[in-house]
Amino acid sequence: MSKTYESHGARLSYEETGSGVPVIFLHPTPLDHTYWLPSLERIGEYRAILPDFRAHGDSELGDDLPVGGFSRVPDAPVLSMGQLTSDVLALMDHLELGEAVFAGCSIGGYVMLDLWRKAPMRMRGLVFVCSKAQPDAEANLVKRVETINRVKREGTAGVFDGNAQTLIGASTRAKRPEVVSELRARMTLTSEAVIAVQAGLATRPDSIPDIAEIDAPLLAICGGEDPGITEAEMRAFEGAPGGCEFHLLPDAGHFAAYEQPEKVAAIMRPWLSQFEF
Repeated sequence: MSKTYESHGARLSYEETGSGVPVIFLHPTPLDHTYWLPSLERIGEYRAILPDFRAHGDSELGDDLPVGGFSRVPDAPVLSMGQLTSDVLALMDHLELGEAVFAGCSIGGYVMLDLWRKAPMRMRGLVFVCSKAQPDAEANLVKRVETINRVKREGTAGVFDGNAQTLIGASTRAKRPEVVSELRARMTLTSEAVIAVQAGLATRPDSIPDIAEIDAPLLAICGGEDPGITEAEMRAFEGAPGGCEFHLLPDAGHFAAYEQPEKVAAIMRPWLSQFEF
């Protein structure tokens, strides 16, 4: 059953299961915390904390997002990585949790990088799934503007349909076509939320310099069929001084932990064992 907490004027949702070492799982957009459930069932006994980011799942967007931060769409509200980081820290304070291991996919990984900049002492380890430290390239920025304008004109349906068809790996679509409809049903953001998220992603900073400061253990899992994040980009994490264990899943797309939960759990399970008391 979902629980709630307050952060900067919004009521946000999370679920908590299990006991032991706390692991905070940060989901990709436009999905919610249920993205992690198939893998979580196979990872082992941990205190799993699964928040819904603002505007995702049962969490509110809030009423006071800043406008003007994304110069290419100056009227767009911006849901920044910094705001999402503040929400995660508020959740940890709500739970009286001093530190945790973190796992994040896509935007979840971007928030983890911001967390490292702001509160590294609260991060025991970091798992990046289909995420990267590089900022948006020009082609990505152009695409985000196109997405925002399309949502303004047409709403979210077409964008979400496209996400389900392109972000899910081709192998998964061929072998497990039901995954497309399962994940599509979890894409429930409002138009305003999609615009705010796209603007926030477009304005996230370059986190490559921060990799050199990550002295906590790091695990990176890359989807070989991910259209937006390459193996070369994710291998940048191997420069972290705390060490990086890297894995490539050749036939997984952007939502690798949902597409191949058995393989992701088999990778995470032994890696997480280093944190057991």
